[in-house]
Amino acid sequence: MQQTSPVMNLVPLIAIFAIFYFLLIRPQQKQAKEHEKMLGALQKGNRVLTSGGLYGTITAIQGQKLEIEIAKSIRVTMARSAVTRVLNENEENLSPTSS
Repeated sequence: MQQTSPVMNLVPLIAIFAIFYFLLIRPQQKQAKEHEKMLGALQKGNRVLTSGGLYGTITAIQGQKLEIEIAKSIRVTMARSAVTRVLNENEENLSPTSS
């Protein structure tokens, strides 16, 4: 009966960690970096979708706070991090507030 080296016992564990890293951790880090980049590029006039499901237009930016107009003359202040994405022209047509 042959005994395996202690190093060989670690090979499956290292392989599982590598697979876990490349399938779960790395894509999540990439997505977080892209979200931070998007938040940094927000500008007045952008149509956005928030994490609460509100569609609106950015009317003012004050540091980490945004003022968003969600309907005519109705503005809300929220954290910059609440924006999930900036809408492009095609997506604007899908929002319930566009007429």
